Formats: sequence, structure tokens, C-alpha cells
Amino acid sequence: MTYPITRRFAIAAAASLGLLSAAPAAAEGWTPERPVEMVIMAGTGGGADRLARLFQSIIQKENLSTMPILPVNKGGGSGAEALRYLADNEGENHLIMATLNSYYTTPLRNDIGVDIEEFTPIARMALDTFVLWVNADSDIETLEDYVAAVQASGGTWKMGGTGTGQEDSLVTAMLENEFGISVTYVPFSGGGDVARNLVGGHIDSSVNNPSEALGFYQAGQVRPIAAFTPERIPALPDTPTMGELGHDLVYWMQRSFVAPAGMAPEAVAYYTEMFENLSASEEWQTYTQEKALMADFLTGEELQAYFLEEREKHADLLNTMGEGS
Repeated sequence: MTYPITRRFAIAAAASLGLLSAAPAAAEGWTPERPVEMVIMAGTGGGADRLARLFQSIIQKENLSTMPILPVNKGGGSGAEALRYLADNEGENHLIMATLNSYYTTPLRNDIGVDIEEFTPIARMALDTFVLWVNADSDIETLEDYVAAVQASGGTWKMGGTGTGQEDSLVTAMLENEFGISVTYVPFSGGGDVARNLVGGHIDSSVNNPSEALGFYQAGQVRPIAAFTPERIPALPDTPTMGELGHDLVYWMQRSFVAPAGMAPEAVAYYTEMFENLSASEEWQTYTQEKALMADFLTGEELQAYFLEEREKHADLLNTMGEGS
């Protein structure tokens, strides 16, 4: 099951040639009149939270905004709190939201009165990857070992992930369907909690994003078994893909920004340029390489089309899990 990339921009090349300015975005047009709220539709410590705060840090260091950007976590209800907040602030020019795939799944699973088609697309920054992890103290070395261990557990195997019906549980369902196995899914508030519980032995496996587990991997505390990517992840060159192992399992997580419905076009242009300049920064390019993200900048109508296409794909996935609304 493959989720294709819609479009890529040669941002890194443009940056290396000095074609993108690091000056504050849209400095001669609309600018914020007060600090800008950056809502994060996830709890603290996970990939979404760390990325949003990295973005805020780069924006500040590179002087990409004329006003401070203030990260605020609203992860309640698998991001429903953040989605409702965005919907309730229609026309607000000082509010943006960092998204992940619960941008699609939460409105599909729950009647929260939100239609993402009404929101204003700003920028997709990257596609994040997923890896099957186990505790490094386990005897599991290969995918075959993993499947055998789950089967031998008698239904007691614990898979940790972020929320129910969110990305990690979708990837878990893909594993269950592919291998005919059954696990007990244990939801946590963020990817950081998942990684810590795997290290602590409170769960048996996870499908964390690499950025959430690399620190523990480098410390020799977790072991990657297989990646849900078309090609091997550069940060984990010895970890085979599911495809290499004979299983067509590929899944991406988008890392994007959206704004409320009715945002002024001048404000949309400001934030779009701000993130375009951010995507060209050396720090962001280095981070994506080190943390196994695929830098993949997309804006405007093409980004909205991507969102709606992915919403349909996730609706199909949820229906196979019996999680659709």
C-alpha cells in the first residue's frame, strides 16, 4: 500500500545558489501586528511537537518573521482540540497550525464539525517516515523473528503508538493485515512517550518516526527491524525496507502548516514565503537528512489537492479497520 509523493521542489539547490532570501517574509506587504500562535495538534515530546518548535527556532534565528511565533500544544482528542480551535477562529491572520496525518483521520473518526477543505493551506515542509522498532534487549533481529514473537505471545503483545485511529495505529493495522497477527495497541500522548515506554519495557514494539527514536537507537536501547519506505532511510542504512522483505507496505506522514478559513491573501503570502525561506535554510536541510525526513515543499492549490487526496486514502484505511465515522 503506497502513498505517492505529489510534487517536489528543488529548494536545497536554490538555497545553495543563493536564490532565496533570508529576509523577513513579505517585508514590503502585510506583516503581523502581534505574535503569531503556532498551534500543534499533538502533545509535547513527540515528532510533531519537536518539529514545530524547531520551525519556531529557525524562524527566530533566521529573522523570518517580524513578530514572534508562539508554539501552543492542543493535542486533546487526537488533535480534535486543535482542529476545532482553528475552525472557531475563521478569518484570524495571526494563527497557523502544524499538522500531521490526524489532520485527516480525526475528522473522519469523530463528528467534530470540521471540514479540512475549508481551511487555508500554507505549506507542506516534509514527509516523515515510519520504522518498526523493538527493545534492543530482545532476541528479535529480523522481521521473521518479530512475526514469530507476536504469534507466540498468545495475544499479549503490546504495540505502543500515538493515539487511536492515528498514524501509528494505521501502520499497526497494516502489519496485522499483512501478517495475520494480532496485537494489543497501547495509545500514548506523543511519540516521545512511546519511545520511552519501549526502552522501559512497558511495550514490546513501536512504529515510531525515526526522529522520535534515533536518540535511543544511538544509545543502543532500541533496534530497528524494517522501514515503511520505498528505499532505505539514509540515517538507518542497515535497516531493510518492507518492500525488500517482500511486503508492499509504505506509509508517509505529512508535516505541514495550515491556517483558518478566511485568512487574508496577504497573510497567506506572508506565511508561505516565511516557510519557503525556512525550507531553504541550512539548518532545516541538515535536520531532514539527519532525522530521516524527506524535504518536500508544496503550497497553494496543489497542497489542498494533496490534502483531499490523502483524506480519501485515509478514509479507506479507517474503513478497513472499522474506524470510519
